[in-house]
Amino acid sequence: SSKMSLRSISACSLCHRFLVVKLRGMSTAAKLQPHTDFLKGEPHRKHPGVTNLKTLRLPEKLQVAARSIIHRAQIKGLDVKAQNLVDFLWSRKRKVEDGALRQKALNLERELWNVDEQLLEERIQKKVLSELRRTTYHWKQLKFDEELGVIYMAARLAGGYAAVRRALNEIKKRDESFCPESLLDFGSGLGTVAWASHSCWPDSLKEMVCVDSSGPMNTLAERFSCQVWFCLTSVQFDLVVSAFTLSELPRAVDREDAVFTLWRKTNRYLVLVENGTKEGHQILMEARDTLLNKQEKTVHDFRPASTFAPCPHEMMCPKLNTDPVLPCNFQQRYHTLSLPGVRPHRDHVDSGLDSGLDWARLIAPVLPRTRHVHCRMCCSDGQLQHVVVTPRKHGRDVYRCARSSDWGDQVPVVQIRDGDEQSGSEEP
Repeated sequence: SSKMSLRSISACSLCHRFLVVKLRGMSTAAKLQPHTDFLKGEPHRKHPGVTNLKTLRLPEKLQVAARSIIHRAQIKGLDVKAQNLVDFLWSRKRKVEDGALRQKALNLERELWNVDEQLLEERIQKKVLSELRRTTYHWKQLKFDEELGVIYMAARLAGGYAAVRRALNEIKKRDESFCPESLLDFGSGLGTVAWASHSCWPDSLKEMVCVDSSGPMNTLAERFSCQVWFCLTSVQFDLVVSAFTLSELPRAVDREDAVFTLWRKTNRYLVLVENGTKEGHQILMEARDTLLNKQEKTVHDFRPASTFAPCPHEMMCPKLNTDPVLPCNFQQRYHTLSLPGVRPHRDHVDSGLDSGLDWARLIAPVLPRTRHVHCRMCCSDGQLQHVVVTPRKHGRDVYRCARSSDWGDQVPVVQIRDGDEQSGSEEP
């Protein structure tokens, strides 16, 4: 469909969430438990909390097709234009809400009256408007034509695929019984979500429905994706994904409506992915708060939601209380398309909501030292903790698991009330 309207999906059966959100109480694979047998025979480097993937590469068919399209487009200065687009997307902010803009204008007007009561009202209004233009972020909706679509492909295809695969891997590893048959991708763009989902569940996926408002992007996606899946029709889908799309909706109320509607469309998991910037993190926290704490004016869905990953709790994100506010994000390494002027490897940082295991989530790279390792974690009590893991204090297994873990993984170290760490195994 070329119309990016969720309401049209609900009304029309022919139209073809890291925040990972699931139905509360839905049976999944057993949660990780801090017991002595948590390894279950696996080596430490493959302990149950490892969800990071090695350096990802696009599927071969997708690489070949994308290179062919980019080559035929013959866009001059493609590497520069692609980097400029990446810089623009990563620096992008949400549109300032009308109410916030009016309040800012009133505050500026009061300040000017207090400074000089002799100023004429007309001059004050001009100064207010000038200051608003200078200090307010000017949000513009992205409008893709064929050339910008190809530039976006060169800039973001591999990174977007890696970010989505990283989020989906949380579900695949932690809920082995989940074999989705149907997928809805809202804001499908180049079809990266469909490719990533097919890579995770190639044998079970039978229906993939992609919705995007951009005709040129739909055309590009069809040129290298039509051989991977076929489309049927569904009222609900096992898996609903929206990647880098909520940030394209201009108002908070639009994002809230979209999240509610996407939740109604899933019968298992909702996956939301955004850039790992402060803006992307806050957009996902808005969505998380919407699903966990808000209610639609007209209730269409009484099913309670719970976060599945990466958050190990359902309290307010502790990173929102830091000064300055820092984003919660995760890193996934990937191979870029082999194009002139493009580095062969990059790290894509994405902000993801996917509800938590009982273990803590690493929110920064681990720092291995002699006989100890520094772990910065978000814990199940909703607090950020800096834990120094040692074999004497936490046990050999937990220590070796922590040493083998990476940013975004979970580790069998939890905090108890008196502030001492409780490990997943006894001291040797």
